[in-house]
Amino acid sequence: MFTPKYQNEQTELMIRALLELRTADEAYRFLEDLLTVQELKSITQRLEVAVMLRQKVTYQEIAHKTGASTATISRVNRSLQYGANGYNLVLDRLAHNTQQK
Repeated sequence: MFTPKYQNEQTELMIRALLELRTADEAYRFLEDLLTVQELKSITQRLEVAVMLRQKVTYQEIAHKTGASTATISRVNRSLQYGANGYNLVLDRLAHNTQQK
């Protein structure tokens, strides 16, 4: 069983809120209200970096295509290699669902 590092009442509320979202439209609405434009850009950039790292794209090419710093790319790579497996879980599911369509 996975034990989160940052589990508290606030993170529990966030997880419950995310699990209540049922459609892409609902997710867009929630994220637009919840995050600043820069926060949303940062989060989506990290996900894009994770996709590219799994495709074995070089740091230099990732930095050029995404605008991410090498520090951000390195952090995402550490999460992919040694993290809680959240990126891999989501990216595997996205790939599986894309193949089924």
